[in-house]
Amino acid sequence: MGQTKCKEDDMLHRERLKTIFAGRAADRSGFWMGNPDTESWPGLLSYFGATDQEAVRWRLNDDYRWFPAGDYRHPEGLSPFPRRDATKHNFGAAGPLADCETVSDVEVLFPHPDPAYLDFSATLATLDAAGDVYRGGGMWGCHFDAIRNLFGFEECLVKMHTHPAVVEAALARVSDFIHEGNRRFFELAGDRLDALFFGNDLGTQLDLLISPEHFRRFLLPHFHRLIELSHRQGYPVILHSCGAIHKIIPDLIDAGLDALHPLQAQAVNMDAATLARDFKGKIVFMGGIDNQSFLVNATPAQVKDEVRRVCGLLGPCLVVSPSHETILPNVPPANIEAMSEAVNEG
Repeated sequence: MGQTKCKEDDMLHRERLKTIFAGRAADRSGFWMGNPDTESWPGLLSYFGATDQEAVRWRLNDDYRWFPAGDYRHPEGLSPFPRRDATKHNFGAAGPLADCETVSDVEVLFPHPDPAYLDFSATLATLDAAGDVYRGGGMWGCHFDAIRNLFGFEECLVKMHTHPAVVEAALARVSDFIHEGNRRFFELAGDRLDALFFGNDLGTQLDLLISPEHFRRFLLPHFHRLIELSHRQGYPVILHSCGAIHKIIPDLIDAGLDALHPLQAQAVNMDAATLARDFKGKIVFMGGIDNQSFLVNATPAQVKDEVRRVCGLLGPCLVVSPSHETILPNVPPANIEAMSEAVNEG
C-alpha cells in the first residue's frame, strides 16, 4: 500500500509536525497511532487489509515514527547497568545496589558503562528509509526507571531519604551514559532525526511516585542537561511520562521541555481541560485520547467526538494519540481508524 495522497493545500507529514513542535499552528493537528502491542498487530493488519505495519500507518495518515537508538554490544554480553536477580520480578525485589551504603560501594558494584559499545547502525538505516514522516528517537533514557531497578523500587525510594548521595552517585552513572550515548547518536543522525523522544514514568493514577522536591533534586538536573544537549543539536525534546505528573509540568517547562506525552487522561489533573487551562501555549501536547477504557468501549462516532473535543481544548499545538502509546488487543481497530479520520477531517 502506498503513501496516502494529500490535498494540494495539505502539509506533508514531516513539515506538519515540525511546525507543531516549533509551537505554531499547522494545517491540522498531528496524529500518531501509537506503538501497538505485538499481539495487536494481527487484528490491525486484518482489519486494514494490509501486509505490513507501515501500510497500516500510511492508511491512517500517521505523521510520526519512533526510532529508539542504541544496541549495547559488549564483547562479553554484559548489559550497561547491573541487573537484578532474574528470578525476582515484583516491585519489592531488591536490586543489585540495594545494600550500597556509600558512594564507594556504588563505584565497586556499578562501574561506568562504556558508550563505545553502543551500536546505532540499525537505527540509522531505518532513518535512511523512513520517508516523509516526523522522526522522534534517540536513546530512551529512563533515568528513574534505571535507578529503581538498580536499587529495587522500595529501596530506591527509601535511599532517597536515608542515603541521597548513594542514589545521586548511581544516577550520575546512568545519566552520563544516556547523555554521551545520545551525543554520539546525534552526531551520526544529523538532520535525519527531528526530535529527542525519551521516557521516565513518574506518576501513578493519583499522584507522583516521588515528591516534587525529590524530583527537582534527583532527576530534573539530568533532564535539563539532556534537553540542553538536544537543543544544541537543533532537536526539540519530547518526554514520555505516564501518570499524574501535573505538579511538575511547570518544572519541565522551565527546563526547556518542548512536548509532553502521553497525557494519561484518567490520571488526576491530566485531563485535557485541566492541561489546557494550566499549560496551553507553554508546551506541545502529544496524546490525550484515553485508552484505559474509552478507546476500548466507545463507538467510532464517540471516538470522533472525543478527538474533536480534545483538539478544541489542546490544539493547535497537539499531536493526537492514545493516552498510552501501547495499544492493546482490546482496542477495536475501528476506533483507531476513527481517531485518524477525525484528525484528518479537521
